[in-house]
Amino acid sequence: MTPVLATFEQLSKQMLIDIGTLVRCESPSSDLEAVAASADAVALVGTALLGVEPERVIVDGCTHLRWRLGEGPRRVLLLGHHDTVWPLGSLETHPWSVEDGVIRGPGSFDMKIGVVMALYAAAHVDRGAPITVLVTGDEETGSDTSRALIEQSCRDVAAVLVLEASADGGALKTARKGISDYRVVVSGRASHAGLEPEAGINAALELAHQIIRIAAIGSTELGTTVVPTVVSGGTTTNTVPASAEVTVDSRAWSREEQQRVDREIRALRPVLPGARLVVTGGPNRPPLEREMSAELFAIAARVADEAGLGRLGESHVGGGSDGNLTAGLGVPTLDGLGAVGGGAHADHEHALVEEIPVRTALVTMLVNRLTEPVPSDERVPKK
Repeated sequence: MTPVLATFEQLSKQMLIDIGTLVRCESPSSDLEAVAASADAVALVGTALLGVEPERVIVDGCTHLRWRLGEGPRRVLLLGHHDTVWPLGSLETHPWSVEDGVIRGPGSFDMKIGVVMALYAAAHVDRGAPITVLVTGDEETGSDTSRALIEQSCRDVAAVLVLEASADGGALKTARKGISDYRVVVSGRASHAGLEPEAGINAALELAHQIIRIAAIGSTELGTTVVPTVVSGGTTTNTVPASAEVTVDSRAWSREEQQRVDREIRALRPVLPGARLVVTGGPNRPPLEREMSAELFAIAARVADEAGLGRLGESHVGGGSDGNLTAGLGVPTLDGLGAVGGGAHADHEHALVEEIPVRTALVTMLVNRLTEPVPSDERVPKK
C-alpha cells in the first residue's frame, strides 16, 4: 500500500462523515435556497480541509464555490457539482445509509462523494501544487449560470479532472456525447373539427410529419441520436389544432455530427400549405472527444499501475457533464474519476465504500504527476 493510499484509508471514516453531511443536505438544482444551503455545507467541509474559505460566486441566485490554491505553470482544475436531480423530501424514501460496504442516499453517487473526494485530494497533494477546485450548483440543469465561471477557471489550466461518478465497473469516462436541445413549434389555423375541418390548418398533423423527419436525422451507424421527447398541441376535442410543438434531445460523438444535426433541424420546412415552423435551441454541450482525454488517461493508468491501484478501464458514455465544456475549450479533460457504484438518478443509486480511498489516492497522485514543476515525458499537450 502506498503512503497516499494509506493516508486515505486512515481518513475513510471521516470522509464518510463528510459525505453524509452533504447527502443529508438536499440540493435539487431548481431550489436555489436548497442549493445555497448545500453550498454552505460544502464550504464548511472544504474550509476545514484546505484552511481557507472558498470564493462564492452567485449568478442568478445559484451558488458556486471555487478554491484557487498554490502557484505554478501547470495548474490542474478539479471539477464537480453539488446540485442533484432529487427533489426535497427524497431522504424520507431514500435515506442516507452505509450498510455492508454500500452507501445509499439521494445524490451520493452523482456526485456528492466526488465533491468530498476532490476536497480531500486537494488537501493532500504535494505542498504548493497549483490547483483549482470548482464546485458548481447547476450542472444537472445544463450549467447555464456556471458556464462562464467554468470557462474563466480554465484560462490557465493544463488539465481538468472531473470527479463525476465512474462508468460501470469503475471505468473512467474518456468520451461523452455532445448534447443539443431543440423546440420545434408549429403554427396552423383553428377551425371546427366537425363543421369545417377543411377551413383549418392542422398543426398537430403538420407536427406528425415533422416528428418523422426529425427522428430520421439520427444515424445508427455513427451513434447519433435525435429523439422527439415532449409533444403537445391543440385545445379542445372538437377544434382543429392551431398550434403544436415538440422538444428534441440530440446527442453525437463528434462536433461534426452535432453541427450536421443542427443544420438539418434548422432546414425543416412545412408540409401542409399555410403551416409555419419555428425552431429554437441548439447545441448545449460540445462532445468530449476521446482525443481530449487520451493522454491524460494514459498517465492515470500508469499512475494507478505504479501505485498498485489496479488496472483502469475506460468507457464512452452518452450522458454529458461539465467536462464536455472544458474539452470543448481545448483543455485536456479526464472524466469519471469519482465514486464507483451505479444507479445515478435512480432508486438504486449507490456507491462502494472500499473504492473511495482508492479513487481519492488516484486523483491525488495524478494531480502530483501533472503539476510537477520540471517537465517530464508525460507532459499534457498544450492547448
